[in-house]
Amino acid sequence: MKIKIEIEEALAEEEVIIRCRGLTEEVAAIQKAVSEISSGTQRFAFYKGNTEYYLTLDEVLFFETDDSGISAHTKTEAYRTKYKLYELEDILPGFFMRVSKSTILNTNHIYSINRNLTASSVVAFSGTHKQVYVSRYYYKPLISKLEEKRLHR
Repeated sequence: MKIKIEIEEALAEEEVIIRCRGLTEEVAAIQKAVSEISSGTQRFAFYKGNTEYYLTLDEVLFFETDDSGISAHTKTEAYRTKYKLYELEDILPGFFMRVSKSTILNTNHIYSINRNLTASSVVAFSGTHKQVYVSRYYYKPLISKLEEKRLHR
């Protein structure tokens, strides 16, 4: 099997084309994997105590570092992950974005942004009390990403 990546900066959104002689199990598995990754339905293992939980990335509001490691926050719970923040940046789909030195958030779940010109802005999520801070450095890239998403829907 050949794998080829063509970079086209003018594309409005990413496109994956699979060329094959026929729909084999291997091709179907590749299509499913790409679909799961791009839609956020791929399941990741998270931990709470001695229990391992399997959640889709779409359930995660944000990842955050603290004294004891990296936490993945959903609307109601916080779980541990074995990944480092920089590793998550590499493997998470495009709807996740770093917004501070210690936080990566899911842009699909942003409800509001309370902008503060002199300090960090605050992002709120719908259906929960949880919030994260966006550093001034990441504020403009976040707004650009949200605008881009709005235009491509």
